[in-house]
Amino acid sequence: MNAVSAARRREVLDALRRGTVPQSGLDLFAVGLDRFETVLDGELAAVAAGSAGFKAVRGEYGAGKTFFSRWLAERAKRAGFAVTEIQVSETETPLHRLEAVYRRLTERLATATQPPSALREIIDNWVYTLEEDVLDRGTVPTGADGPDEQALTAEVAALLEQRLAAVARSSPGFALALRGYHRAQSEGEKATADALVAWLGGQPNVAAAAKRYAGIKGDLDHFGALAALQGLLTLLRDCGHPGLLVVLDELETLQRARSDTRDKALNALRQLLDEIAAGRFPGLYLVITGTPAFYDGPQGVQRLAPLAQRLATDFMADPRHDNLRAAQIRLPGFDLHRLHRLGTAVRDLYAAGAEQPDRVRDRVDDAYVRDLAEAVAGELGGRIGVAPRLFLRKLVDVSDRVNDIADFDPRVHYRLTVRAGDLTDTERNAWTRRASSADEVELDL
Repeated sequence: MNAVSAARRREVLDALRRGTVPQSGLDLFAVGLDRFETVLDGELAAVAAGSAGFKAVRGEYGAGKTFFSRWLAERAKRAGFAVTEIQVSETETPLHRLEAVYRRLTERLATATQPPSALREIIDNWVYTLEEDVLDRGTVPTGADGPDEQALTAEVAALLEQRLAAVARSSPGFALALRGYHRAQSEGEKATADALVAWLGGQPNVAAAAKRYAGIKGDLDHFGALAALQGLLTLLRDCGHPGLLVVLDELETLQRARSDTRDKALNALRQLLDEIAAGRFPGLYLVITGTPAFYDGPQGVQRLAPLAQRLATDFMADPRHDNLRAAQIRLPGFDLHRLHRLGTAVRDLYAAGAEQPDRVRDRVDDAYVRDLAEAVAGELGGRIGVAPRLFLRKLVDVSDRVNDIADFDPRVHYRLTVRAGDLTDTERNAWTRRASSADEVELDL
């Protein structure tokens, strides 16, 4: 823990203090995920070598699906991948409108060095890579002030045309926009360059003048989005990123959508899986998450037989015997032992950067962490699977008090309180509110 930077530790603890999943640093307190590492790292390596991959993650509410996907995204970033996480929504990001999905993909695009949205930086890095390749040839005249700009621009444009040949085969519009972007940059047309980056990111309502400048017609539609994704994968590979991890999170929300919207969304997912299987997207690793009801229930995957066949997976009675190379993997959720391990990992992370580390470790010891875990789970009707978020929020709160207040002893001074406004819908459904007086007890007479 001592090797963890103060900024990284603070980012993780601040997120837990707010009751949210940290955007990074999940490896610092990931417990129970080591069994997935070998298989997932192998699949990422295969994607980096030019194939494509897919994984469906299933787990009940509170099993840690979002945590898992972000933990996997961190591993992918360390392998050089670009990553993006998309929350599927019937109103904002309907799955059957792939142009909207692609737009969200580029808005949330990130790398190990660039936060969302990293699309502009990736495009600039691609152009910079072209310039470096031209300069390495040694064919550009060089004077006292450096390389001849006109000659450099001309040779970069020629190399750009060669590199765009592969992109143009799959996405002519994407290639036109890249070509127009480079020309606008070299001519100092900043507004046009900005507009073309927006078009490459799938944004609607790009100025007509910018599209005429690049020779583009219209905005990206459903099929154009798939072609643009191919172009983006080529772009990423050319500038040093071996692949792209895309997470489609919370697909169980499709079960609450209108029947026509749900059917179109399931068919769009089936189409994506078929395109991946056909090798159309080399360098893409697609991950979806959902509840068992989404995969097995009548309002989810089972509603579309071809999709159900593609995701069919046999699960053993014991999760330890699951085939982790199958299309679906399941997260077993938390038991008290795992919740305790999670709490001690966060406590140790906190203490490693605390002003009073010994006091934190002494007063928030392993026994107290277990007692707090049991108490929070008890407040949630014993449903340990939905307890981690609230438990960690309370644990960090207790640790703050111990660190900042010299005479604070959580066993003496702290009383666990749970209010409806602090809970998510799932936690609220599990919450067993205790009556503060006999008058609050409802009797069914």
